[in-house]
Amino acid sequence: MPSSEEKAIAFASRTLSKAERNYAQIEREALAIIFGVKKFHQFLFGRRFMLLTDHRPLTSIFGPHTGIPSLAASRMQRWALLLSAHQYDIKYRKADQHCNADGLSRLPLPVTHREHSQAKIFYFKEVSNAPVTSAHVKKFTRTDPVMAEVMDIVTCGRSGEMSVSLKPYLGRRNELTVQAGCLLWGYRVIIPPPLRKQVLEELHSGHCGMVRMKEIARSYFWWPGLDAAIEDKAKSCTACQRMRNMPQLAPLHPWDFPEEPWQRVHIDFAGPLEDRMFLVVVDAHSKWPEVAIMRSTSSERTIEELRSIFSRFGLPTQLVSDNGPQLVSEEFQSFMEANGIQHIKSAPYHPATNGLAERFVQTMKQALKSSQGNGSLNRRLNTFLLTYRNTPHATTKVAPASAMMKRQLRTRLDLLRPPKVKQAVQTQQRAQVERRNKVKDRSFRAGERVLVRNYRNGPKWVQATVVAQTGPVSYTVQTPENIIWRRHVDQLLSGTNLSDDSGQMTNPEQLLEAFQGFSHHLSVHCRNTKTGKVFPPHLNQGVCRLKVLTHRRRDLHHHHSDPVTVE
Repeated sequence: MPSSEEKAIAFASRTLSKAERNYAQIEREALAIIFGVKKFHQFLFGRRFMLLTDHRPLTSIFGPHTGIPSLAASRMQRWALLLSAHQYDIKYRKADQHCNADGLSRLPLPVTHREHSQAKIFYFKEVSNAPVTSAHVKKFTRTDPVMAEVMDIVTCGRSGEMSVSLKPYLGRRNELTVQAGCLLWGYRVIIPPPLRKQVLEELHSGHCGMVRMKEIARSYFWWPGLDAAIEDKAKSCTACQRMRNMPQLAPLHPWDFPEEPWQRVHIDFAGPLEDRMFLVVVDAHSKWPEVAIMRSTSSERTIEELRSIFSRFGLPTQLVSDNGPQLVSEEFQSFMEANGIQHIKSAPYHPATNGLAERFVQTMKQALKSSQGNGSLNRRLNTFLLTYRNTPHATTKVAPASAMMKRQLRTRLDLLRPPKVKQAVQTQQRAQVERRNKVKDRSFRAGERVLVRNYRNGPKWVQATVVAQTGPVSYTVQTPENIIWRRHVDQLLSGTNLSDDSGQMTNPEQLLEAFQGFSHHLSVHCRNTKTGKVFPPHLNQGVCRLKVLTHRRRDLHHHHSDPVTVE
């Protein structure tokens, strides 16, 4: 029993046969053990038990931790092997303490009946959950030294020493009472230590939780450290731990914002929606989404779609996904390693780690469901993607297209802008290009005298008169021979100070100003013909040469120069 008290559940005995009566005393003692083990085989096999004998030599022969003596009789060795199939401990007990088994040996049966191999089945019901009553409380209150001393202090009024064990009770001395041999604190019964475990089991039988257990306990009983005992009981209950709620959410740990587009991408699968699955790829920097309709979500098909997307935007540095079977396969991992992509997988059943892709999946599903009946799935998906990419994102406040491509995508809404607005936008864009290139915008008026590039035999530059502007950067000019040429603005030079006879510029500063617009095409400097020194044309007071180097885009080493004399 749990209290180490022995309770008999069955008895068995038999008389010795004629041959067994000739056994030695040690063999007859061993025979009794073998008889008992065989008799109660159904109770003993498969569990550990204790063998008690009043014959000390058997503890060495049948002891599980000592080997079978080599000098033991063959019968004893055979019985020792039989017992080795069981898990047991053998212990010696004196005969005067072994009376519950020794008594049957003093009442022998005169006749031995033949035993039948009929197993007798016994059903036992342990009454361990019997309720604790006031009688039990009274009994154990008197037997417990601390509780008995507290009761004497309360009933007799004597003062006790303030020991550690008495301190919790003596602090409530004026509130303690005794009723029917039970110690009470107010209306709550003080449970003695031997009964506290059973009372806690009864309190926790409904698995009502820690808070409710404390509320119930405060209405019935108390002992020092009751709240801590209830907490330990609730935390140690396996059934309660399995059904616990999710813990409090951890503080948010946002992803580091990538420094450039397409550095980290998040992928996920969406669907099934209209019998289709979708592969979603979202850039963490620009929030630019890519969606591919998937007929199969295998690793091979997923890799094909990712290759197609990567061919347009390049390989990302990191790729974040969940733990889908196609994304953790060996084939997909090999694809990641072969392209130098770090694959980051979220924790299982924790979609918040891949929240960027999960949030876009919800937005896409809602949009596609709302647009059902307005065309095919591909058309509705493309319309949604165009609108999403052109809409400022709630996080970055910038449209994904602007962050990804540095421009807004043209939509049908752009047709609503009037021409003036359109012209203003174009002017603004032109100004941005000019600032970017740091090139001065040049234009000519009709009737203005210019130098035009001559691609025929003769001088490199000839005089002409502007006839009209045919485009933003193209003009028609008329030569002195009344020939009409069409030239780009890069093929025209300002000809304000042109000589009527020689076709040469007479002012170096005007010549330099004419060439300043072509600083990205031409190199201009003056050289003193006497000393050989080089200086800017506007510092020259005498004769200089203008050396013009034209660099072709295809061959930067090719150049030619024409001397121009300026007086």
